[in-house]
Amino acid sequence: MYILLYIVLFTIASTSVDSSGFRNFFNKPPFKDFYGKLDANIRVGDAGEPLILTDLIKNGDIKEAKAKAKVTDFMPEVESYAGYFRVDETYNSNLFFWFFPSQNDPTNDPVILWLQGGPGATSMFGLFQENGPFVFKGKDEIGLRETSWTLQNSVLYIDQPAGTGWSFTNEGYAQNQTKVGNDLYAALVQFFSVFNEYQNNPFIITGESYAGKYIPAIGHAIDKYNPSASVHINLQGMAIGNGLTDPKYQIKYADYLYKHGLVDLNTRDELDYLENQTIGYILREEYQQAAESMNYDLNLISLECGLDIYNYLTLVPDNSEQKYMEELFQREDLRKAIHVGNTEFDDRNVYSNLSNDIPVSQAHLVADLLSKYRVLIYNGQVDIIVAYPMTVDYLQNLKFDSSEVYAKAVRQFWQTGKDNVIAGYVKTAGNLTEIMVRNSGHMVPADQPYWALEMINKFARNQPIAN
Repeated sequence: MYILLYIVLFTIASTSVDSSGFRNFFNKPPFKDFYGKLDANIRVGDAGEPLILTDLIKNGDIKEAKAKAKVTDFMPEVESYAGYFRVDETYNSNLFFWFFPSQNDPTNDPVILWLQGGPGATSMFGLFQENGPFVFKGKDEIGLRETSWTLQNSVLYIDQPAGTGWSFTNEGYAQNQTKVGNDLYAALVQFFSVFNEYQNNPFIITGESYAGKYIPAIGHAIDKYNPSASVHINLQGMAIGNGLTDPKYQIKYADYLYKHGLVDLNTRDELDYLENQTIGYILREEYQQAAESMNYDLNLISLECGLDIYNYLTLVPDNSEQKYMEELFQREDLRKAIHVGNTEFDDRNVYSNLSNDIPVSQAHLVADLLSKYRVLIYNGQVDIIVAYPMTVDYLQNLKFDSSEVYAKAVRQFWQTGKDNVIAGYVKTAGNLTEIMVRNSGHMVPADQPYWALEMINKFARNQPIAN
């Protein structure tokens, strides 16, 4: 379930010293940015064919499209629908979706879109390991999650950009957030065409990590196309968890790690040197060099800290659920049930095509969206990779309608449960809500599932989260 990267570890003995006097990491392979590589190669068997709903939608066969998408042979006690929406005819780009109507009041409950990060991480991580209705009880046992977001919301999981997870394309890989937003918008228009009974429900875009860029991109696309669209999307808000949005402010790890005792003074100075170098590249729009510099910075952090960079309190990461997912995704009965057929489960090309996008800021889109929509920015307390103080730094430098209000906002307690436990701290300013979630790392719904459920339920209904 781990994000932003495959870590390429290396030893100090093999590292040279450059003219700055610091170790030179630029002859090392780059950090690669994923939740974790899933080995989900298909097994020979009858998995059927991928179900692409687009042609049925074009022909007006909406009832047939919905009927064919229904998942009947996997966990039938939970209503769900799965299949593909074609989003680029030229490259045959198709995005996989898995939709779960609310188990409470689907007619009125909000519709939530969940997007994983990466770039290139499947949203099946969120579904099976964070906030979906299914949870692994063991290698061959799947149960129901008691903190599923589907208990009071309809939730849509989409593998995107094209080439991520079950989604596939013939070389139509996104290389910037404009392409990401346009493809995802095309999928959402088709979704609300098939499931048109949800068009008037509040629509909330959510996700974590690199979705800190995806969410502003799709929010901007919806805002741009909605006024003239035949299918109107009732966008009400966006919730970004531990999101990488404005890297020039969010990569300043040196002092943060030093003041937490995770690196010594010498390593702090090396990190500071690398980070200033990266920021210089970003300001000069030399994004390839900036991406490489960011990678080496993270390599040094991993080497010197020796900790889980997604939750520095974790002693030994538990990857058992990832192994269970690999086994499940290899099964032809699962593939047939969710209508993916023998599609290759992939992610190899998504990262490489978006690598130069990693240092590019999407803060301007967030600022624009805040003038029209509610935005929740939440961050786990013990994350390193997208640490809370750096998220605050980016928000303090964000020029939006209520930026002066945010700068002076009073922090409030978020207390929950019968004992009024402090789950986190909240600031509000206009349409912005900023939350630090206690005792949580990069994946808040996984680390604090009850608190995350309360938070998203309240935000989706425009209810105050702080007490």
